[in-house]
Amino acid sequence: MNVCEEIETLIRARYPILYIVTSEESRIQEVILGIANRRQKKVFEWSYSTGIVPAGTSIQSQKARNAASRDPLIALDQVIDQVEPSIFIFKDFHPFLTRNNFAVIRKLKEIAIQLKNSYKTVIVVSPVFEIPVEIEKEITVINYPLPGKEELSLLLDKIVEEVKKYRNVKINIDENGREKLIQASLGLTISEAENVFAKIIVKDERLSGEDINEVFSEKQQIIRKSGLLEYYQSEDDFNNVGGLSVLKDWLQKRAVAFTEQAREFGLPSPKGILLIGIQGCGKSLCAKAVSNLWQLPLLRFDMGRMFGSLVGSSEENIRKAISVAESVSPCILWVDEIDKAFAGSQGSGATDAGTTARVFSTFLTWLSEKKAPVFVVATANDISQLPPELLRKGRLDEIFFVDLPSYEERKEIFKIHISKRGRNSENFNIDLLADRSKDFSGAEIEEAVISALYDAFYLKTDISTELILNAIKQTVPLSKTMDEQISRLRTWCEGRARNASVPRDISSETILRRIEF
Repeated sequence: MNVCEEIETLIRARYPILYIVTSEESRIQEVILGIANRRQKKVFEWSYSTGIVPAGTSIQSQKARNAASRDPLIALDQVIDQVEPSIFIFKDFHPFLTRNNFAVIRKLKEIAIQLKNSYKTVIVVSPVFEIPVEIEKEITVINYPLPGKEELSLLLDKIVEEVKKYRNVKINIDENGREKLIQASLGLTISEAENVFAKIIVKDERLSGEDINEVFSEKQQIIRKSGLLEYYQSEDDFNNVGGLSVLKDWLQKRAVAFTEQAREFGLPSPKGILLIGIQGCGKSLCAKAVSNLWQLPLLRFDMGRMFGSLVGSSEENIRKAISVAESVSPCILWVDEIDKAFAGSQGSGATDAGTTARVFSTFLTWLSEKKAPVFVVATANDISQLPPELLRKGRLDEIFFVDLPSYEERKEIFKIHISKRGRNSENFNIDLLADRSKDFSGAEIEEAVISALYDAFYLKTDISTELILNAIKQTVPLSKTMDEQISRLRTWCEGRARNASVPRDISSETILRRIEF
Protein backbone atom coordinates (compact mmCIF):
# COMPACT_ATOMS: atom_id res chain seq x y z
CA MET A 1 0.00 0.00 0.00
CA ASN A 2 1.47 3.37 -0.98
CA VAL A 3 1.02 6.51 1.11
CA CYS A 4 -1.90 7.88 -0.92
CA GLU A 5 -3.81 4.62 -0.53
CA GLU A 6 -3.00 4.61 3.18
CA ILE A 7 -4.42 8.14 3.62
CA GLU A 8 -7.62 7.15 1.80
CA THR A 9 -7.94 3.99 3.92
CA LEU A 10 -7.58 5.98 7.15
CA ILE A 11 -10.20 8.50 6.00
CA ARG A 12 -12.61 5.70 5.12
CA ALA A 13 -11.92 4.05 8.50
CA ARG A 14 -12.97 7.35 10.19
CA TYR A 15 -9.64 8.12 11.79
CA PRO A 16 -10.43 11.56 13.27
CA ILE A 17 -7.10 13.43 12.96
CA LEU A 18 -4.23 12.77 10.56
CA TYR A 19 -0.91 14.59 10.88
CA ILE A 20 0.93 14.62 7.54
CA VAL A 21 4.56 15.70 7.73
CA THR A 22 5.52 17.38 4.46
CA SER A 23 6.60 20.74 3.10
CA GLU A 24 4.65 20.19 -0.14
CA GLU A 25 1.21 21.60 0.68
CA SER A 26 0.06 21.81 -2.95
CA ARG A 27 1.06 18.23 -3.71
CA ILE A 28 -0.71 16.72 -0.68
CA GLN A 29 -3.76 18.95 -1.22
CA GLU A 30 -4.09 17.57 -4.75
CA VAL A 31 -4.05 14.04 -3.33
CA ILE A 32 -6.70 14.90 -0.71
CA LEU A 33 -8.94 16.58 -3.33
CA GLY A 34 -8.76 13.38 -5.40
CA ILE A 35 -9.73 11.26 -2.39
CA ALA A 36 -12.60 13.64 -1.50
CA ASN A 37 -13.89 13.52 -5.05
CA ARG A 38 -13.99 9.72 -4.98
CA ARG A 39 -15.62 9.66 -1.51
CA GLN A 40 -18.03 12.53 -2.35
CA LYS A 41 -16.78 14.80 0.43
CA LYS A 42 -16.23 18.53 0.63
CA VAL A 43 -12.74 19.88 1.31
CA PHE A 44 -11.95 22.98 3.36
CA GLU A 45 -8.55 24.45 4.11
CA TRP A 46 -7.35 26.59 7.02
CA SER A 47 -4.34 28.82 7.45
CA TYR A 48 -3.68 31.57 9.97
CA SER A 49 -3.79 34.19 7.21
CA THR A 50 -7.15 33.19 5.69
CA GLY A 51 -9.21 31.15 8.16
CA ILE A 52 -11.41 28.30 6.91
CA VAL A 53 -12.28 28.51 3.20
CA PRO A 54 -13.20 25.98 0.50
CA ALA A 55 -10.03 24.28 -0.74
CA GLY A 56 -8.58 25.92 -3.82
CA THR A 57 -10.12 29.35 -3.19
CA SER A 58 -7.87 32.09 -4.58
CA ILE A 59 -5.93 34.20 -2.06
CA GLN A 60 -7.79 37.37 -3.05
CA SER A 61 -11.13 35.73 -2.28
CA GLN A 62 -9.87 34.10 0.90
CA LYS A 63 -8.96 37.39 2.62
CA ALA A 64 -12.56 38.54 2.84
CA ARG A 65 -14.20 35.13 3.09
CA ASN A 66 -13.78 33.97 6.72
CA ALA A 67 -11.53 36.26 8.74
CA ALA A 68 -13.09 35.30 12.09
CA SER A 69 -12.02 31.68 11.74
CA ARG A 70 -8.37 32.66 11.67
CA ASP A 71 -8.63 32.04 15.43
CA PRO A 72 -7.87 28.30 15.78
CA LEU A 73 -10.58 27.81 18.46
CA ILE A 74 -13.28 29.33 16.21
CA ALA A 75 -11.96 27.28 13.28
CA LEU A 76 -12.25 24.06 15.30
CA ASP A 77 -15.81 25.04 16.32
CA GLN A 78 -16.67 25.29 12.62
CA VAL A 79 -15.37 21.76 12.11
CA ILE A 80 -17.90 20.55 14.71
CA ASP A 81 -20.71 22.67 13.18
CA GLN A 82 -20.19 21.27 9.68
CA VAL A 83 -22.86 18.60 9.06
CA GLU A 84 -21.89 17.31 5.60
CA PRO A 85 -19.11 14.76 5.03
CA SER A 86 -15.95 16.87 4.85
CA ILE A 87 -12.18 16.95 5.07
CA PHE A 88 -10.51 19.90 6.80
CA ILE A 89 -6.87 20.65 5.90
CA PHE A 90 -5.12 22.70 8.62
CA LYS A 91 -1.89 24.15 7.23
CA ASP A 92 1.04 24.90 9.58
CA PHE A 93 -1.06 24.24 12.68
CA HIS A 94 1.92 23.03 14.73
CA PRO A 95 2.60 26.37 16.56
CA PHE A 96 -0.83 25.97 18.20
CA LEU A 97 0.03 22.51 19.51
CA THR A 98 2.53 23.75 22.11
CA ARG A 99 1.94 23.70 25.87
CA ASN A 100 1.12 27.43 25.84
CA ASN A 101 -2.02 26.68 23.80
CA PHE A 102 -3.74 24.27 26.17
CA ALA A 103 -7.23 25.47 25.10
CA VAL A 104 -6.52 24.47 21.47
CA ILE A 105 -5.11 21.10 22.55
CA ARG A 106 -8.17 20.39 24.68
CA LYS A 107 -10.54 21.42 21.89
CA LEU A 108 -8.72 19.17 19.43
CA LYS A 109 -9.02 16.25 21.85
CA GLU A 110 -12.79 16.80 22.16
CA ILE A 111 -13.12 17.05 18.38
CA ALA A 112 -11.26 13.74 17.96
CA ILE A 113 -13.85 11.99 20.13
CA GLN A 114 -16.78 13.49 18.18
CA LEU A 115 -15.33 12.88 14.70
CA LYS A 116 -15.08 9.13 15.30
CA ASN A 117 -18.84 8.95 14.83
CA SER A 118 -18.98 11.26 11.80
CA TYR A 119 -17.84 11.41 8.19
CA LYS A 120 -15.44 14.27 8.87
CA THR A 121 -11.64 14.21 9.06
CA VAL A 122 -9.13 16.80 10.22
CA ILE A 123 -5.77 16.71 8.44
CA VAL A 124 -2.87 18.74 9.81
CA VAL A 125 -0.24 19.44 7.14
CA SER A 126 3.10 20.70 8.42
CA PRO A 127 6.82 20.36 7.67
CA VAL A 128 7.46 20.12 11.43
CA PHE A 129 6.42 17.20 13.63
CA GLU A 130 5.10 18.46 16.97
CA ILE A 131 2.44 16.62 18.95
CA PRO A 132 1.65 17.27 22.63
CA VAL A 133 1.39 14.20 24.84
CA GLU A 134 -2.27 14.99 25.67
CA ILE A 135 -3.48 14.12 22.15
CA GLU A 136 -0.81 11.77 20.82
CA LYS A 137 -3.18 8.79 21.12
CA GLU A 138 -5.80 10.57 19.01
CA ILE A 139 -3.52 11.48 16.09
CA THR A 140 -2.16 9.29 13.31
CA VAL A 141 1.16 10.49 11.85
CA ILE A 142 2.08 10.02 8.19
CA ASN A 143 5.42 11.00 6.67
CA TYR A 144 4.62 11.98 3.11
CA PRO A 145 7.57 11.01 0.90
CA LEU A 146 9.28 13.18 -1.69
CA PRO A 147 8.31 12.56 -5.32
CA GLY A 148 9.62 9.36 -6.85
CA LYS A 149 10.85 8.62 -10.35
CA GLU A 150 7.34 8.31 -11.79
CA GLU A 151 6.25 11.78 -10.63
CA LEU A 152 9.53 13.39 -11.70
CA SER A 153 9.24 11.67 -15.08
CA LEU A 154 5.74 13.09 -15.58
CA LEU A 155 7.01 16.55 -14.60
CA LEU A 156 9.89 16.28 -17.08
CA ASP A 157 7.48 15.18 -19.85
CA LYS A 158 5.25 18.16 -19.09
CA ILE A 159 8.16 20.62 -19.22
CA VAL A 160 9.53 19.11 -22.45
CA GLU A 161 6.10 19.47 -24.09
CA GLU A 162 5.86 23.11 -23.05
CA VAL A 163 9.41 23.90 -24.15
CA LYS A 164 8.88 22.42 -27.62
CA LYS A 165 6.82 25.51 -28.43
CA TYR A 166 9.98 27.64 -28.30
CA ARG A 167 12.31 27.16 -31.27
CA ASN A 168 15.38 28.62 -29.57
CA VAL A 169 15.39 25.89 -26.88
CA LYS A 170 17.08 22.62 -27.82
CA ILE A 171 15.85 19.37 -26.29
CA ASN A 172 18.48 16.65 -26.36
CA ILE A 173 17.41 13.88 -23.99
CA ASP A 174 17.96 10.22 -24.89
CA GLU A 175 16.85 7.37 -22.64
CA ASN A 176 20.15 7.28 -20.74
CA GLY A 177 20.28 11.06 -20.31
CA ARG A 178 16.67 11.10 -19.15
CA GLU A 179 17.37 8.52 -16.44
CA LYS A 180 20.47 10.44 -15.28
CA LEU A 181 18.46 13.66 -14.99
CA ILE A 182 15.58 12.01 -13.10
CA GLN A 183 17.98 10.04 -10.87
CA ALA A 184 19.83 13.25 -9.98
CA SER A 185 16.51 14.97 -9.20
CA LEU A 186 15.49 12.39 -6.60
CA GLY A 187 15.39 14.10 -3.22
CA LEU A 188 13.92 17.35 -4.59
CA THR A 189 10.35 18.45 -4.10
CA ILE A 190 8.18 18.89 -7.20
CA SER A 191 8.59 22.67 -6.87
CA GLU A 192 12.39 22.41 -6.54
CA ALA A 193 12.64 20.05 -9.53
CA GLU A 194 10.44 22.35 -11.62
CA ASN A 195 12.63 25.31 -10.63
CA VAL A 196 15.90 23.61 -11.51
CA PHE A 197 14.61 22.37 -14.90
CA ALA A 198 13.45 25.92 -15.67
CA LYS A 199 16.85 27.27 -14.55
CA ILE A 200 18.68 24.93 -16.94
CA ILE A 201 16.46 26.00 -19.85
CA VAL A 202 16.80 29.74 -19.11
CA LYS A 203 20.56 29.54 -18.54
CA ASP A 204 21.62 27.32 -21.46
CA GLU A 205 18.57 27.44 -23.76
CA ARG A 206 18.68 23.67 -23.83
CA LEU A 207 17.77 20.62 -21.77
CA SER A 208 19.88 17.47 -21.80
CA GLY A 209 20.99 14.61 -19.61
CA GLU A 210 24.37 16.31 -19.10
CA ASP A 211 22.86 19.07 -16.96
CA ILE A 212 22.96 17.12 -13.69
CA ASN A 213 25.44 19.57 -12.13
CA GLU A 214 22.67 22.17 -12.04
CA VAL A 215 20.50 19.66 -10.19
CA PHE A 216 23.31 19.06 -7.69
CA SER A 217 23.54 22.83 -7.24
CA GLU A 218 19.87 22.86 -6.20
CA LYS A 219 20.54 20.04 -3.73
CA GLN A 220 23.41 22.09 -2.35
CA GLN A 221 20.86 24.65 -1.16
CA ILE A 222 19.01 21.98 0.85
CA ILE A 223 22.26 20.84 2.47
CA ARG A 224 23.36 24.39 3.35
CA LYS A 225 20.09 25.02 5.18
CA SER A 226 20.61 21.97 7.41
CA GLY A 227 23.81 23.37 8.98
CA LEU A 228 25.01 19.83 9.86
CA LEU A 229 26.18 18.58 6.49
CA GLU A 230 28.61 20.24 4.10
CA TYR A 231 28.20 19.94 0.35
CA TYR A 232 31.69 19.13 -0.92
CA GLN A 233 32.40 20.26 -4.47
CA SER A 234 34.96 17.64 -5.42
CA GLU A 235 37.30 18.18 -8.37
CA ASP A 236 39.42 15.12 -7.62
CA ASP A 237 39.03 11.92 -9.59
CA PHE A 238 40.84 8.58 -9.57
CA ASN A 239 43.38 9.89 -12.09
CA ASN A 240 44.74 11.85 -9.10
CA VAL A 241 44.89 8.75 -6.88
CA GLY A 242 48.04 6.66 -7.16
CA GLY A 243 47.83 2.92 -6.48
CA LEU A 244 44.91 1.37 -4.54
CA SER A 245 44.02 -0.77 -7.57
CA VAL A 246 41.79 -3.20 -5.63
CA LEU A 247 39.74 -0.38 -4.10
CA LYS A 248 39.44 1.39 -7.48
CA ASP A 249 38.27 -1.81 -9.15
CA TRP A 250 35.71 -2.47 -6.39
CA LEU A 251 34.26 1.03 -6.74
CA GLN A 252 34.31 0.93 -10.56
CA LYS A 253 32.18 -2.23 -10.57
CA ARG A 254 29.56 -0.46 -8.43
CA ALA A 255 29.44 2.73 -10.51
CA VAL A 256 26.17 1.64 -12.18
CA ALA A 257 24.60 0.15 -9.03
CA PHE A 258 22.18 3.09 -8.56
CA THR A 259 20.48 2.74 -11.96
CA GLU A 260 17.04 1.30 -12.67
CA GLN A 261 18.65 -1.55 -14.63
CA ALA A 262 20.52 -2.56 -11.47
CA ARG A 263 17.23 -2.66 -9.53
CA GLU A 264 15.62 -4.82 -12.24
CA PHE A 265 18.64 -7.14 -12.18
CA GLY A 266 18.08 -7.61 -8.45
CA LEU A 267 21.05 -5.60 -7.18
CA PRO A 268 20.60 -3.68 -3.92
CA SER A 269 22.20 -0.25 -3.59
CA PRO A 270 25.71 -0.51 -2.10
CA LYS A 271 25.77 0.49 1.59
CA GLY A 272 29.26 1.82 2.12
CA ILE A 273 32.89 1.16 2.96
CA LEU A 274 35.24 1.77 5.88
CA LEU A 275 38.76 2.85 4.94
CA ILE A 276 41.28 2.09 7.70
CA GLY A 277 44.88 3.09 7.25
CA ILE A 278 47.90 5.23 7.81
CA GLN A 279 47.49 8.99 7.70
CA GLY A 280 48.21 10.68 4.38
CA CYS A 281 47.73 7.56 2.24
CA GLY A 282 44.68 8.75 0.29
CA LYS A 283 41.62 7.71 2.30
CA SER A 284 39.95 11.13 2.17
CA LEU A 285 41.07 11.61 -1.44
CA CYS A 286 39.26 8.38 -2.38
CA ALA A 287 36.03 9.65 -0.78
CA LYS A 288 36.22 12.76 -2.98
CA ALA A 289 37.15 10.79 -6.11
CA VAL A 290 34.19 8.42 -5.71
CA SER A 291 31.84 11.40 -6.09
CA ASN A 292 33.24 12.15 -9.55
CA LEU A 293 33.36 8.49 -10.56
CA TRP A 294 29.71 7.88 -9.69
CA GLN A 295 28.49 11.39 -10.58
CA LEU A 296 26.77 11.74 -7.20
CA PRO A 297 26.80 14.66 -4.73
CA LEU A 298 29.30 14.34 -1.87
CA LEU A 299 28.16 15.33 1.63
CA ARG A 300 30.71 15.70 4.41
CA PHE A 301 29.31 14.86 7.83
CA ASP A 302 30.93 17.19 10.36
CA MET A 303 30.67 15.32 13.65
CA GLY A 304 31.85 18.38 15.56
CA ARG A 305 28.68 20.29 14.64
CA MET A 306 26.53 17.36 15.65
CA PHE A 307 27.32 17.39 19.36
CA GLY A 308 25.23 20.18 20.85
CA SER A 309 25.23 21.62 24.34
CA LEU A 310 21.53 21.08 25.04
CA VAL A 311 20.31 17.76 26.43
CA GLY A 312 18.96 15.64 23.60
CA SER A 313 20.16 18.02 20.86
CA SER A 314 22.98 15.72 19.69
CA GLU A 315 20.58 12.82 19.15
CA GLU A 316 18.20 15.14 17.29
CA ASN A 317 21.09 16.51 15.21
CA ILE A 318 22.17 13.11 13.92
CA ARG A 319 18.57 12.21 13.06
CA LYS A 320 18.26 15.50 11.19
CA ALA A 321 21.55 14.96 9.34
CA ILE A 322 20.47 11.45 8.30
CA SER A 323 17.11 12.82 7.14
CA VAL A 324 18.80 15.51 5.01
CA ALA A 325 21.19 12.96 3.47
CA GLU A 326 18.27 10.68 2.58
CA SER A 327 16.27 13.61 1.17
CA VAL A 328 19.01 14.38 -1.39
CA SER A 329 19.84 10.73 -2.16
CA PRO A 330 21.29 9.11 -4.15
CA CYS A 331 24.43 10.63 -2.66
CA ILE A 332 27.70 9.83 -0.90
CA LEU A 333 28.00 10.56 2.82
CA TRP A 334 31.62 11.07 3.84
CA VAL A 335 32.28 10.57 7.57
CA ASP A 336 35.90 11.60 8.04
CA GLU A 337 37.88 10.19 11.01
CA ILE A 338 34.94 8.28 12.45
CA ASP A 339 37.25 6.83 15.10
CA LYS A 340 37.64 10.27 16.70
CA ALA A 341 33.93 11.05 16.47
CA PHE A 342 32.84 7.95 18.40
CA ALA A 343 35.92 7.48 20.58
CA GLY A 344 34.88 6.49 24.08
CA SER A 345 31.36 5.40 23.12
CA GLN A 346 31.82 2.29 25.29
CA GLY A 347 32.39 4.35 28.45
CA SER A 348 30.14 7.20 27.43
CA GLY A 349 27.85 6.81 30.43
CA ALA A 350 30.56 7.97 32.81
CA THR A 351 31.83 10.88 30.70
CA ASP A 352 28.91 12.50 28.89
CA ALA A 353 25.79 10.86 30.38
CA GLY A 354 25.68 8.41 27.47
CA THR A 355 25.28 11.00 24.68
CA THR A 356 28.04 9.56 22.46
CA ALA A 357 26.71 6.01 22.95
CA ARG A 358 23.16 7.05 22.01
CA VAL A 359 24.35 8.99 18.94
CA PHE A 360 26.50 6.05 17.86
CA SER A 361 23.59 3.65 18.36
CA THR A 362 21.35 5.82 16.16
CA PHE A 363 24.03 5.88 13.45
CA LEU A 364 24.57 2.09 13.60
CA THR A 365 20.84 1.36 13.43
CA TRP A 366 20.51 3.58 10.37
CA LEU A 367 23.48 1.85 8.69
CA SER A 368 21.80 -1.54 9.16
CA GLU A 369 18.28 -0.57 8.16
CA LYS A 370 18.61 2.29 5.65
CA LYS A 371 16.67 1.91 2.42
CA ALA A 372 17.60 5.20 0.76
CA PRO A 373 20.59 5.02 -1.64
CA VAL A 374 23.10 6.80 0.60
CA PHE A 375 26.61 5.36 0.18
CA VAL A 376 28.70 5.89 3.32
CA VAL A 377 32.47 6.38 3.05
CA ALA A 378 33.93 6.32 6.57
CA THR A 379 37.65 6.80 7.24
CA ALA A 380 39.63 5.90 10.34
CA ASN A 381 43.27 6.01 11.48
CA ASP A 382 43.16 4.47 14.97
CA ILE A 383 41.61 1.00 15.15
CA SER A 384 41.74 0.99 18.95
CA GLN A 385 39.05 3.68 18.99
CA LEU A 386 36.71 1.82 16.63
CA PRO A 387 33.72 0.22 18.39
CA PRO A 388 33.40 -3.47 17.37
CA GLU A 389 29.73 -2.97 16.42
CA LEU A 390 30.79 -0.82 13.45
CA LEU A 391 32.88 -3.63 11.97
CA ARG A 392 30.07 -6.18 11.80
CA LYS A 393 29.17 -7.36 8.28
CA GLY A 394 25.88 -5.97 7.03
CA ARG A 395 26.42 -2.43 8.24
CA LEU A 396 29.01 -1.71 5.55
CA ASP A 397 29.84 -3.67 2.41
CA GLU A 398 33.59 -3.85 2.87
CA ILE A 399 36.48 -2.78 5.12
CA PHE A 400 39.63 -1.76 3.24
CA PHE A 401 43.12 -1.34 4.66
CA VAL A 402 45.08 1.49 3.01
CA ASP A 403 48.79 0.82 3.58
CA LEU A 404 51.87 2.88 2.68
CA PRO A 405 52.36 2.89 -1.12
CA SER A 406 54.56 0.24 -2.69
CA TYR A 407 57.45 1.00 -5.05
CA GLU A 408 55.24 0.92 -8.15
CA GLU A 409 52.58 3.00 -6.42
CA ARG A 410 55.16 5.60 -5.37
CA LYS A 411 56.23 5.91 -9.01
CA GLU A 412 52.63 6.51 -9.99
CA ILE A 413 52.15 9.10 -7.22
CA PHE A 414 55.27 11.02 -8.26
CA LYS A 415 54.07 11.13 -11.87
CA ILE A 416 50.67 12.46 -10.74
CA HIS A 417 52.08 15.28 -8.58
CA ILE A 418 54.77 16.32 -11.06
CA SER A 419 52.18 16.45 -13.87
CA LYS A 420 49.75 18.43 -11.66
CA ARG A 421 52.43 21.14 -11.39
CA GLY A 422 52.66 21.49 -15.17
CA ARG A 423 55.86 19.48 -15.68
CA ASN A 424 56.54 16.44 -17.84
CA SER A 425 57.23 13.47 -15.56
CA GLU A 426 59.40 11.87 -18.29
CA ASN A 427 62.04 14.52 -17.58
CA PHE A 428 62.51 13.14 -14.06
CA ASN A 429 64.17 9.97 -12.77
CA ILE A 430 60.96 8.51 -11.34
CA ASP A 431 62.59 5.16 -10.51
CA LEU A 432 65.20 6.85 -8.33
CA LEU A 433 62.63 9.06 -6.61
CA ALA A 434 60.44 6.04 -5.80
CA ASP A 435 63.43 4.10 -4.48
CA ARG A 436 64.59 6.93 -2.17
CA SER A 437 61.09 7.58 -0.80
CA LYS A 438 60.57 4.15 0.71
CA ASP A 439 57.95 4.17 3.51
CA PHE A 440 56.72 7.64 2.46
CA SER A 441 52.98 8.25 2.38
CA GLY A 442 51.25 9.85 -0.62
CA ALA A 443 50.90 13.12 1.30
CA GLU A 444 54.62 13.13 2.12
CA ILE A 445 55.50 12.53 -1.53
CA GLU A 446 53.30 15.46 -2.54
CA GLU A 447 54.91 17.66 0.10
CA ALA A 448 58.39 16.72 -1.19
CA VAL A 449 57.41 17.85 -4.70
CA ILE A 450 55.94 21.11 -3.34
CA SER A 451 59.04 21.75 -1.20
CA ALA A 452 61.25 21.23 -4.27
CA LEU A 453 59.08 23.75 -6.15
CA TYR A 454 59.73 26.37 -3.43
CA ASP A 455 63.47 25.71 -3.66
CA ALA A 456 63.41 25.96 -7.45
CA PHE A 457 61.47 29.22 -7.37
CA TYR A 458 63.90 30.71 -4.84
CA LEU A 459 66.91 29.62 -6.93
CA LYS A 460 65.26 30.98 -10.12
CA THR A 461 65.52 27.61 -11.80
CA ASP A 462 63.08 24.79 -12.61
CA ILE A 463 62.22 21.83 -10.44
CA SER A 464 64.48 18.82 -10.96
CA THR A 465 65.08 15.28 -9.68
CA GLU A 466 67.94 16.56 -7.52
CA LEU A 467 65.76 19.15 -5.78
CA ILE A 468 63.05 16.56 -5.04
CA LEU A 469 65.70 14.12 -3.72
CA ASN A 470 66.98 16.87 -1.44
CA ALA A 471 63.46 17.45 -0.10
CA ILE A 472 63.05 13.69 0.48
CA LYS A 473 66.36 13.57 2.38
CA GLN A 474 65.19 16.32 4.74
CA THR A 475 61.86 14.62 5.49
CA VAL A 476 61.36 12.26 8.42
CA PRO A 477 58.41 10.10 7.32
CA LEU A 478 55.52 9.32 9.65
CA SER A 479 56.33 5.61 9.27
CA LYS A 480 59.48 6.14 11.40
CA THR A 481 57.96 8.33 14.11
CA MET A 482 54.93 6.04 14.43
CA ASP A 483 56.54 2.69 13.65
CA GLU A 484 54.93 0.80 16.58
CA GLN A 485 51.42 2.09 15.85
CA ILE A 486 51.71 1.25 12.14
CA SER A 487 52.95 -2.28 12.91
CA ARG A 488 50.02 -2.79 15.28
CA LEU A 489 47.60 -1.50 12.64
CA ARG A 490 48.98 -3.87 9.99
CA THR A 491 48.75 -6.82 12.38
CA TRP A 492 45.14 -5.98 13.26
CA CYS A 493 44.08 -5.57 9.61
CA GLU A 494 45.59 -8.91 8.58
CA GLY A 495 42.57 -11.14 8.03
CA ARG A 496 40.11 -8.48 9.22
CA ALA A 497 40.27 -6.00 6.35
CA ARG A 498 40.79 -6.22 2.62
CA ASN A 499 44.01 -4.67 1.30
CA ALA A 500 43.14 -1.72 -0.96
CA SER A 501 46.23 -2.26 -3.13
CA VAL A 502 46.94 -5.99 -3.19
CA PRO A 503 44.57 -8.64 -4.58
CA ARG A 504 43.83 -11.41 -2.08
CA ASP A 505 45.28 -14.18 -4.26
CA ILE A 506 48.76 -12.62 -4.31
CA SER A 507 51.07 -13.59 -1.44
CA SER A 508 53.22 -11.08 0.42
CA GLU A 509 56.38 -12.90 -0.81
CA THR A 510 55.36 -12.31 -4.44
CA ILE A 511 54.79 -8.64 -3.67
CA LEU A 512 58.23 -8.31 -2.05
CA ARG A 513 59.88 -9.97 -5.05
CA ARG A 514 58.10 -7.54 -7.39
CA ILE A 515 59.20 -4.51 -5.31
CA GLU A 516 62.81 -5.73 -5.14
CA PHE A 517 62.86 -6.39 -8.89
